[in-house]
Amino acid sequence: MRCKGRRTGLAAASKLVRFRPKRYASMPDDGARFSRFDPRTRASRARTVSAPVIREIAAADFDRIWPLFQSVIAGGDTYSYAPDTPFEEARALWAEPPNRTFVAEVDGRVVGAYRLAPNRSGLGDHVANGGYMVAAEARGRGIASAMCEHSMDEARRAGFTAMQYNYVVASNTTAVKLWQRHGFAIVGTVPRAFRHATLGPTDIHVMHRFL
Repeated sequence: MRCKGRRTGLAAASKLVRFRPKRYASMPDDGARFSRFDPRTRASRARTVSAPVIREIAAADFDRIWPLFQSVIAGGDTYSYAPDTPFEEARALWAEPPNRTFVAEVDGRVVGAYRLAPNRSGLGDHVANGGYMVAAEARGRGIASAMCEHSMDEARRAGFTAMQYNYVVASNTTAVKLWQRHGFAIVGTVPRAFRHATLGPTDIHVMHRFL
């Protein structure tokens, strides 16, 4: 027997429901959240992000990652490159020998790139150096982690016995923690060595791991 006026099933569940997380019970009304039940939600959450395809590109193809390179250095918060670094200089720094450049793509779209090179020439060329960039819209999806693993595999194949990052900005805690999860340790810190665009003089870390 159905009671009049009572909605059941998806029709009732799909209406807007106003709720507050318990830990925010005292928050003002304008902080309340709204949610709509959707039977497709579980399926949509179960979808996984496509794994990036990572491949090496030639210096002649550097223009594929140029927009990404520009967007990352423009912030002045992670790399010491001048925000107005010209294309030719960037290509020389990243893609001309002994540098090698790799691009990460998802569905044919560039979502990241990394550079692999000897950390030093001569008697220091057994240690690799790497630099990584991820598009803003692709962050938090494991792109940097995938590139880090890929770069270490490429470094081993090239005969490097260790990898070192010379200039990890200390305020970039996301990167610091990520590299630590991949086995890198902070082996030194240089105080106030980076002129952060918003924080001013900031420490930088040297990070290292054996391969």
